[in-house]
Amino acid sequence: MSRWRQSVVEIQTRKKHVNECERAQAALSKVTACFQQMATSLGSNMDGSFLREELEETRTVAHKICSGLHRRLLSLLIEMEQGQEDKGQVERIWVIFLSSLENFQKDLKKVKVLQEIFPLTQRKDRRALVNAGYAGGTSEVAARAAMVQTPWLSVEETASLDLKNHIVKIDVLLEEMLQRVNVPLWSVEPTQEAWLEGVSNQDGWQEEDESLEDIMEVEVVSQNNTSGCCNHHSCKVGCLLCLLS
Repeated sequence: MSRWRQSVVEIQTRKKHVNECERAQAALSKVTACFQQMATSLGSNMDGSFLREELEETRTVAHKICSGLHRRLLSLLIEMEQGQEDKGQVERIWVIFLSSLENFQKDLKKVKVLQEIFPLTQRKDRRALVNAGYAGGTSEVAARAAMVQTPWLSVEETASLDLKNHIVKIDVLLEEMLQRVNVPLWSVEPTQEAWLEGVSNQDGWQEEDESLEDIMEVEVVSQNNTSGCCNHHSCKVGCLLCLLS
């Protein structure tokens, strides 16, 4: 194989791995969001064996995605050279992945504490559950987490971890990523403006407030002269008062 053809194959392979990492990060965000939502029901009247099992299965899926994404991102960043066009894209995924791991670890710690407070090992333990007024269940959230697919066809077999060791494992992953890859967090540039949705919603609210002010505008007239009250094009409230008088 010629050197030119070999370089083309390497670029195509690298782009494929970058796209896989991007899709894996999106899948991890969905799974951890479902885990966080189900964790809010721990200790409430919706808590039970089904919720604990679904949390365990969702945590296992997140662990498999994290392990595969961690391994692929490290390989890409270590092998990449300065000036490669997709280096910035991989660094952004790396920063998002770090943040996702930290947030997921916080949720794991909360789940660990709540499960210790509400063990549910005996029937009488359900008396300690808090009636939070929840209705329904978490089956729909668990189904969404189960439907998330990893971008790579074969998921590497990873040893299942209990909750305590999983929390420690995330510390190991974070430390390894920060030590083996030198990517300053402040050097990674975002691809879109911050709070873009909030700015657009704020503009919409401002326009809505202005339209309400136009509708509620009332022309002040004297009691003796009410002929001009209904002539104002935006004086809808004044027209109603004139009809009732």
